Amino acid sequence: MNIHEHQAKEILKKYGAKVPRGVFAFKVEDLLEKANNLKKEKYVLKAQIHSGGRGKAGGIKLVNNLDELEKEAENLIGKTLVTNQTGANGRKVSRLYVEEVSEINKEFYLSCLVDRTSSKITFISSDQGGMDIEEVAKKNPEKIITTKVEFRNQISEDDCKKIIKIFNLNKEANEDAIKLIQSIYKMFIELDASLVEINPLILTKDNQIVCLDAKMKFDDNAIFKHPEIKELRDLNEEEETEIEASKYDLAYIKLDGNIGCMVNGAGLAMATMDIIKLYGEEPANFLDVGGGASKEKVSAAFKIILSDKNVKGILINIFGGIMRCDVLAKGLVEAAREIKINVPLVVRLAGTNFKEGKEILENSGLEIISASDLGDAAKKIVKAIK
Repeated sequence: MNIHEHQAKEILKKYGAKVPRGVFAFKVEDLLEKANNLKKEKYVLKAQIHSGGRGKAGGIKLVNNLDELEKEAENLIGKTLVTNQTGANGRKVSRLYVEEVSEINKEFYLSCLVDRTSSKITFISSDQGGMDIEEVAKKNPEKIITTKVEFRNQISEDDCKKIIKIFNLNKEANEDAIKLIQSIYKMFIELDASLVEINPLILTKDNQIVCLDAKMKFDDNAIFKHPEIKELRDLNEEEETEIEASKYDLAYIKLDGNIGCMVNGAGLAMATMDIIKLYGEEPANFLDVGGGASKEKVSAAFKIILSDKNVKGILINIFGGIMRCDVLAKGLVEAAREIKINVPLVVRLAGTNFKEGKEILENSGLEIISASDLGDAAKKIVKAIK
Protein backbone atom coordinates (compact mmCIF):
# COMPACT_ATOMS: atom_id res chain seq x y z
CA MET A 1 0.00 0.00 0.00
CA ASN A 2 1.30 3.43 -0.99
CA ILE A 3 0.74 6.66 0.90
CA HIS A 4 1.17 10.32 -0.03
CA GLU A 5 4.28 12.41 0.59
CA HIS A 6 2.67 14.55 3.30
CA GLN A 7 1.54 11.40 5.14
CA ALA A 8 5.02 9.86 4.89
CA LYS A 9 6.58 13.02 6.28
CA GLU A 10 4.24 13.00 9.27
CA ILE A 11 5.33 9.44 10.05
CA LEU A 12 9.01 10.34 9.67
CA LYS A 13 8.48 13.29 12.00
CA LYS A 14 6.91 11.05 14.65
CA TYR A 15 10.05 8.90 14.55
CA GLY A 16 12.34 11.88 15.02
CA ALA A 17 13.33 12.77 11.45
CA LYS A 18 13.53 16.40 10.35
CA VAL A 19 11.16 17.48 7.59
CA PRO A 20 10.23 20.97 6.31
CA ARG A 21 7.17 22.57 7.87
CA GLY A 22 4.23 22.03 5.56
CA VAL A 23 0.43 21.77 5.27
CA PHE A 24 -1.95 19.96 2.92
CA ALA A 25 -5.51 20.55 1.78
CA PHE A 26 -8.10 19.38 -0.73
CA LYS A 27 -9.23 22.91 -1.57
CA VAL A 28 -7.21 25.97 -2.58
CA GLU A 29 -8.88 28.26 -0.04
CA ASP A 30 -8.09 25.83 2.79
CA LEU A 31 -4.50 25.54 1.59
CA LEU A 32 -4.04 29.33 1.60
CA GLU A 33 -5.51 29.62 5.09
CA LYS A 34 -3.17 26.94 6.43
CA ALA A 35 -0.17 28.40 4.55
CA ASN A 36 -0.54 31.60 6.61
CA ASN A 37 0.86 29.63 9.56
CA LEU A 38 4.12 28.90 7.73
CA LYS A 39 6.98 31.21 8.63
CA LYS A 40 8.79 31.79 5.34
CA GLU A 41 7.61 33.88 2.42
CA LYS A 42 8.73 31.46 -0.30
CA TYR A 43 6.96 28.11 -0.65
CA VAL A 44 7.14 24.85 -2.56
CA LEU A 45 3.77 23.65 -3.89
CA LYS A 46 3.49 19.91 -4.56
CA ALA A 47 0.77 17.83 -6.20
CA GLN A 48 0.00 14.79 -4.06
CA ILE A 49 -0.25 11.71 -6.28
CA HIS A 50 1.20 8.23 -5.92
CA SER A 51 3.95 8.69 -8.48
CA GLY A 52 7.50 9.83 -8.88
CA GLY A 53 8.55 12.27 -11.59
CA ARG A 54 6.04 14.92 -10.49
CA GLY A 55 8.47 17.77 -11.05
CA LYS A 56 9.04 16.95 -14.72
CA ALA A 57 5.27 16.73 -15.20
CA GLY A 58 4.66 20.19 -13.72
CA GLY A 59 3.48 18.93 -10.35
CA ILE A 60 6.01 20.84 -8.22
CA LYS A 61 6.18 24.65 -8.22
CA LEU A 62 8.37 27.17 -6.41
CA VAL A 63 6.33 30.26 -5.48
CA ASN A 64 7.46 33.56 -3.97
CA ASN A 65 4.33 34.66 -2.09
CA LEU A 66 0.74 33.77 -1.26
CA ASP A 67 -0.61 35.36 -4.45
CA GLU A 68 1.61 33.15 -6.60
CA LEU A 69 0.68 30.19 -4.41
CA GLU A 70 -3.03 30.80 -5.04
CA LYS A 71 -2.51 31.09 -8.81
CA GLU A 72 -0.39 27.92 -9.10
CA ALA A 73 -2.67 25.97 -6.76
CA GLU A 74 -5.71 26.86 -8.87
CA ASN A 75 -3.86 25.64 -11.96
CA LEU A 76 -2.78 22.40 -10.30
CA ILE A 77 -5.87 21.20 -8.43
CA GLY A 78 -7.95 18.90 -10.61
CA LYS A 79 -5.23 18.65 -13.24
CA THR A 80 -4.21 15.24 -14.60
CA LEU A 81 -0.47 14.66 -14.31
CA VAL A 82 1.20 12.17 -16.63
CA THR A 83 4.59 11.00 -15.38
CA ASN A 84 6.91 8.15 -16.32
CA GLN A 85 5.21 6.09 -13.59
CA THR A 86 1.50 6.85 -14.03
CA GLY A 87 0.96 5.42 -17.49
CA ALA A 88 -0.76 7.29 -20.32
CA ASN A 89 -3.94 7.99 -18.33
CA GLY A 90 -2.05 9.88 -15.61
CA ARG A 91 -3.32 10.75 -12.13
CA LYS A 92 -5.79 13.46 -11.18
CA VAL A 93 -4.56 15.87 -8.52
CA SER A 94 -7.12 15.99 -5.71
CA ARG A 95 -4.92 17.20 -2.85
CA LEU A 96 -2.11 19.74 -2.58
CA TYR A 97 0.82 20.11 -0.20
CA VAL A 98 2.80 23.28 0.43
CA GLU A 99 5.92 23.60 2.55
CA GLU A 100 8.53 26.16 3.48
CA VAL A 101 11.48 26.55 1.13
CA SER A 102 14.69 24.87 2.37
CA GLU A 103 18.13 26.36 1.84
CA ILE A 104 19.97 23.45 0.19
CA ASN A 105 23.71 22.92 0.49
CA LYS A 106 23.93 19.29 -0.75
CA GLU A 107 21.46 16.66 -2.00
CA PHE A 108 21.62 12.92 -1.31
CA TYR A 109 19.59 9.79 -2.06
CA LEU A 110 18.51 7.33 0.65
CA SER A 111 16.18 4.35 0.58
CA CYS A 112 15.37 1.34 2.72
CA LEU A 113 13.70 -1.80 1.39
CA VAL A 114 13.46 -5.57 1.78
CA ASP A 115 15.95 -7.53 -0.31
CA ARG A 116 14.04 -10.76 -0.96
CA THR A 117 17.08 -12.56 -2.38
CA SER A 118 19.11 -12.27 0.82
CA SER A 119 16.13 -11.85 3.20
CA LYS A 120 17.78 -8.75 4.62
CA ILE A 121 16.81 -5.13 5.04
CA THR A 122 18.81 -3.10 2.55
CA PHE A 123 19.77 0.56 2.52
CA ILE A 124 20.74 2.27 -0.73
CA SER A 125 22.60 5.56 -0.44
CA SER A 126 24.12 7.99 -2.94
CA ASP A 127 25.55 11.50 -3.06
CA GLN A 128 23.56 12.05 -6.28
CA GLY A 129 20.26 13.14 -4.71
CA GLY A 130 17.37 14.74 -6.56
CA MET A 131 18.04 12.57 -9.61
CA ASP A 132 16.54 9.42 -11.10
CA ILE A 133 18.42 6.74 -9.14
CA GLU A 134 18.05 4.26 -12.03
CA GLU A 135 19.94 6.67 -14.28
CA VAL A 136 22.65 7.10 -11.65
CA ALA A 137 22.96 3.31 -11.43
CA LYS A 138 23.46 3.09 -15.22
CA LYS A 139 25.86 5.99 -15.68
CA ASN A 140 27.68 6.23 -12.32
CA PRO A 141 27.25 2.97 -10.39
CA GLU A 142 30.23 3.86 -8.19
CA LYS A 143 28.10 6.70 -6.78
CA ILE A 144 25.72 4.22 -5.12
CA ILE A 145 26.34 2.19 -1.93
CA THR A 146 24.19 -0.83 -1.04
CA THR A 147 24.30 -1.94 2.59
CA LYS A 148 22.52 -5.15 3.62
CA VAL A 149 21.59 -5.31 7.30
CA GLU A 150 20.93 -8.40 9.42
CA PHE A 151 17.46 -8.31 10.93
CA ARG A 152 17.66 -7.08 14.53
CA ASN A 153 15.56 -4.86 16.80
CA GLN A 154 18.07 -2.07 16.27
CA ILE A 155 20.54 -1.20 13.54
CA SER A 156 24.18 -1.00 14.61
CA GLU A 157 26.14 2.23 14.51
CA ASP A 158 28.71 0.52 12.29
CA ASP A 159 26.03 -0.23 9.69
CA CYS A 160 24.80 3.37 9.92
CA LYS A 161 28.31 4.64 9.24
CA LYS A 162 28.60 2.38 6.17
CA ILE A 163 25.31 3.69 4.80
CA ILE A 164 26.18 7.40 5.15
CA LYS A 165 29.88 7.17 4.30
CA ILE A 166 29.25 8.31 0.72
CA PHE A 167 27.61 11.53 2.00
CA ASN A 168 30.99 12.78 3.27
CA LEU A 169 29.46 14.87 6.07
CA ASN A 170 31.09 16.84 8.85
CA LYS A 171 30.96 15.49 12.41
CA GLU A 172 27.75 17.23 13.52
CA ALA A 173 25.79 16.37 10.37
CA ASN A 174 27.21 12.84 10.48
CA GLU A 175 25.68 12.31 13.92
CA ASP A 176 22.31 13.60 12.69
CA ALA A 177 22.47 11.25 9.69
CA ILE A 178 23.16 8.27 11.96
CA LYS A 179 20.11 9.19 14.08
CA LEU A 180 18.04 9.41 10.90
CA ILE A 181 19.10 5.93 9.77
CA GLN A 182 18.22 4.56 13.22
CA SER A 183 14.80 6.26 13.07
CA ILE A 184 14.03 4.93 9.60
CA TYR A 185 15.07 1.41 10.58
CA LYS A 186 12.89 1.51 13.71
CA MET A 187 9.91 2.80 11.74
CA PHE A 188 10.49 0.27 8.95
CA ILE A 189 10.38 -2.66 11.40
CA GLU A 190 7.55 -1.45 13.62
CA LEU A 191 5.17 -0.49 10.79
CA ASP A 192 5.96 -3.39 8.42
CA ALA A 193 7.07 -1.07 5.64
CA SER A 194 8.35 -2.50 2.36
CA LEU A 195 9.94 0.71 1.04
CA VAL A 196 11.07 4.07 2.38
CA GLU A 197 12.64 6.39 -0.19
CA ILE A 198 13.94 9.90 0.51
CA ASN A 199 14.99 11.70 -2.64
CA PRO A 200 16.39 14.12 -2.01
CA LEU A 201 17.71 13.96 1.51
CA ILE A 202 19.43 17.30 1.99
CA LEU A 203 22.09 19.01 4.02
CA THR A 204 20.86 22.56 4.59
CA LYS A 205 23.07 25.63 4.64
CA ASP A 206 22.75 25.69 8.43
CA ASN A 207 24.07 22.08 8.58
CA GLN A 208 20.75 20.26 9.16
CA ILE A 209 19.89 16.83 7.69
CA VAL A 210 16.33 17.17 6.32
CA CYS A 211 14.01 14.82 4.40
CA LEU A 212 12.92 17.03 1.51
CA ASP A 213 10.77 14.36 -0.14
CA ALA A 214 9.45 11.02 1.09
CA LYS A 215 7.86 7.94 -0.41
CA MET A 216 6.57 4.95 1.57
CA LYS A 217 5.05 1.57 0.84
CA PHE A 218 3.67 -0.94 3.34
CA ASP A 219 3.23 -4.71 3.23
CA ASP A 220 -0.42 -5.38 2.33
CA ASN A 221 -0.33 -8.64 4.28
CA ALA A 222 0.55 -6.80 7.50
CA ILE A 223 -1.83 -3.84 7.19
CA PHE A 224 -4.32 -5.53 9.53
CA LYS A 225 -1.83 -4.94 12.36
CA HIS A 226 -1.70 -1.19 11.66
CA PRO A 227 -5.18 0.35 11.41
CA GLU A 228 -3.61 3.81 11.65
CA ILE A 229 -1.71 3.11 8.42
CA LYS A 230 -4.73 1.54 6.70
CA GLU A 231 -6.63 4.79 7.30
CA LEU A 232 -4.09 6.57 5.09
CA ARG A 233 -5.12 4.57 2.02
CA ASP A 234 -6.30 6.78 -0.85
CA LEU A 235 -8.65 4.77 -3.06
CA ASN A 236 -8.64 7.55 -5.65
CA GLU A 237 -5.04 6.63 -6.41
CA GLU A 238 -5.81 2.98 -7.14
CA GLU A 239 -7.35 1.16 -10.10
CA GLU A 240 -11.06 0.47 -9.54
CA THR A 241 -10.59 -3.16 -10.56
CA GLU A 242 -7.75 -3.58 -8.06
CA ILE A 243 -9.95 -2.16 -5.29
CA GLU A 244 -12.75 -4.56 -6.26
CA ALA A 245 -10.31 -7.49 -6.32
CA SER A 246 -9.11 -6.70 -2.80
CA LYS A 247 -12.70 -7.15 -1.53
CA TYR A 248 -12.53 -10.81 -2.57
CA ASP A 249 -8.92 -11.34 -1.47
CA LEU A 250 -7.78 -11.62 -5.09
CA ALA A 251 -4.24 -10.57 -5.97
CA TYR A 252 -4.88 -8.53 -9.12
CA ILE A 253 -2.80 -6.04 -11.08
CA LYS A 254 -4.04 -4.53 -14.32
CA LEU A 255 -1.65 -4.62 -17.29
CA ASP A 256 -1.80 -3.39 -20.88
CA GLY A 257 -2.26 -6.64 -22.83
CA ASN A 258 -5.28 -8.42 -24.31
CA ILE A 259 -5.30 -11.90 -22.72
CA GLY A 260 -6.90 -12.09 -19.31
CA CYS A 261 -5.29 -14.55 -16.87
CA MET A 262 -6.81 -16.42 -13.93
CA VAL A 263 -4.28 -18.54 -12.06
CA ASN A 264 -3.80 -20.01 -8.58
CA GLY A 265 -0.37 -19.21 -7.20
CA ALA A 266 1.84 -16.19 -7.78
CA GLY A 267 4.71 -18.14 -9.33
CA LEU A 268 2.38 -19.97 -11.70
CA ALA A 269 0.76 -16.65 -12.61
CA MET A 270 4.15 -15.19 -13.52
CA ALA A 271 4.99 -18.26 -15.63
CA THR A 272 1.60 -17.98 -17.38
CA MET A 273 2.24 -14.35 -18.23
CA ASP A 274 5.71 -15.18 -19.53
CA ILE A 275 4.51 -17.93 -21.84
CA ILE A 276 1.75 -15.71 -23.26
CA LYS A 277 4.48 -13.24 -24.21
CA LEU A 278 6.55 -16.11 -25.64
CA TYR A 279 3.72 -16.90 -28.04
CA GLY A 280 3.53 -13.29 -29.22
CA GLU A 281 0.74 -11.69 -27.14
CA GLU A 282 0.56 -9.66 -23.93
CA PRO A 283 -1.18 -10.51 -20.63
CA ALA A 284 -3.97 -8.12 -19.61
CA ASN A 285 -3.48 -8.73 -15.92
CA PHE A 286 -1.81 -10.58 -13.11
CA LEU A 287 -4.51 -12.45 -11.15
CA ASP A 288 -3.87 -14.99 -8.42
CA VAL A 289 -7.10 -16.49 -7.03
CA GLY A 290 -5.19 -18.25 -4.24
CA GLY A 291 -5.55 -21.73 -2.84
CA GLY A 292 -9.28 -21.78 -2.09
CA ALA A 293 -11.15 -20.30 -5.03
CA SER A 294 -14.88 -20.48 -4.26
CA LYS A 295 -17.62 -19.92 -6.82
CA GLU A 296 -17.96 -16.35 -5.55
CA LYS A 297 -14.25 -15.75 -5.92
CA VAL A 298 -14.10 -17.20 -9.44
CA SER A 299 -17.20 -15.20 -10.42
CA ALA A 300 -15.62 -11.98 -9.10
CA ALA A 301 -12.41 -12.78 -10.98
CA PHE A 302 -14.35 -13.25 -14.24
CA LYS A 303 -16.16 -9.94 -13.79
CA ILE A 304 -12.94 -8.08 -13.07
CA ILE A 305 -11.16 -9.57 -16.09
CA LEU A 306 -14.09 -8.88 -18.42
CA SER A 307 -14.41 -5.28 -17.21
CA ASP A 308 -11.17 -4.60 -19.08
CA LYS A 309 -12.22 -3.61 -22.61
CA ASN A 310 -8.83 -4.68 -23.96
CA VAL A 311 -9.41 -8.35 -23.08
CA LYS A 312 -9.96 -10.49 -26.19
CA GLY A 313 -9.58 -13.89 -24.53
CA ILE A 314 -9.15 -15.55 -21.13
CA LEU A 315 -6.64 -18.19 -20.08
CA ILE A 316 -7.33 -20.11 -16.87
CA ASN A 317 -4.36 -22.06 -15.57
CA ILE A 318 -4.96 -24.10 -12.41
CA PHE A 319 -2.67 -26.51 -10.61
CA GLY A 320 -4.72 -28.44 -8.07
CA GLY A 321 -3.02 -28.89 -4.73
CA ILE A 322 -4.97 -27.82 -1.69
CA MET A 323 -7.70 -26.75 -4.10
CA ARG A 324 -9.01 -29.74 -6.09
CA CYS A 325 -9.52 -29.29 -9.83
CA ASP A 326 -13.04 -30.74 -9.75
CA VAL A 327 -14.15 -28.26 -7.09
CA LEU A 328 -12.72 -25.36 -9.09
CA ALA A 329 -14.28 -26.68 -12.31
CA LYS A 330 -17.73 -26.69 -10.69
CA GLY A 331 -17.23 -23.13 -9.49
CA LEU A 332 -15.97 -22.10 -12.91
CA VAL A 333 -18.97 -23.60 -14.70
CA GLU A 334 -21.47 -22.00 -12.30
CA ALA A 335 -19.76 -18.63 -12.59
CA ALA A 336 -19.53 -18.86 -16.40
CA ARG A 337 -23.27 -19.60 -16.61
CA GLU A 338 -24.09 -16.54 -14.54
CA ILE A 339 -21.76 -14.22 -16.44
CA LYS A 340 -21.95 -13.73 -20.18
CA ILE A 341 -18.46 -14.58 -21.44
CA ASN A 342 -18.23 -13.34 -25.01
CA VAL A 343 -14.53 -14.00 -25.56
CA PRO A 344 -12.61 -17.27 -26.11
CA LEU A 345 -11.92 -19.20 -22.89
CA VAL A 346 -9.05 -21.67 -22.60
CA VAL A 347 -8.67 -23.81 -19.46
CA ARG A 348 -5.70 -25.89 -18.39
CA LEU A 349 -6.08 -28.08 -15.30
CA ALA A 350 -3.36 -30.14 -13.63
CA GLY A 351 -2.87 -31.75 -10.24
CA THR A 352 -5.42 -33.15 -7.80
CA ASN A 353 -8.57 -34.55 -9.52
CA PHE A 354 -7.72 -32.88 -12.85
CA LYS A 355 -9.41 -35.69 -14.82
CA GLU A 356 -12.66 -35.18 -12.93
CA GLY A 357 -12.31 -31.44 -13.46
CA LYS A 358 -11.87 -31.86 -17.21
CA GLU A 359 -14.99 -34.07 -17.40
CA ILE A 360 -17.04 -31.40 -15.60
CA LEU A 361 -15.89 -28.78 -18.12
CA GLU A 362 -16.48 -31.05 -21.13
CA ASN A 363 -20.01 -31.91 -19.96
CA SER A 364 -20.94 -28.35 -19.06
CA GLY A 365 -22.19 -27.39 -22.52
CA LEU A 366 -20.09 -24.22 -22.36
CA GLU A 367 -17.70 -23.17 -25.12
CA ILE A 368 -14.52 -23.96 -23.23
CA ILE A 369 -11.29 -24.88 -25.01
CA SER A 370 -9.38 -27.49 -23.00
CA ALA A 371 -5.57 -27.54 -22.96
CA SER A 372 -3.21 -30.35 -21.99
CA ASP A 373 -0.35 -28.24 -20.65
CA LEU A 374 0.71 -24.63 -20.24
CA GLY A 375 2.37 -24.39 -23.65
CA ASP A 376 -0.69 -25.88 -25.31
CA ALA A 377 -2.93 -23.44 -23.39
CA ALA A 378 -0.94 -20.40 -24.47
CA LYS A 379 -0.84 -21.56 -28.08
CA LYS A 380 -4.62 -22.13 -28.12
CA ILE A 381 -5.61 -18.79 -26.54
CA VAL A 382 -3.32 -16.86 -28.90
CA LYS A 383 -4.80 -18.72 -31.89
CA ALA A 384 -8.36 -18.23 -30.59
CA ILE A 385 -8.12 -14.44 -30.29
CA LYS A 386 -6.66 -14.16 -33.78
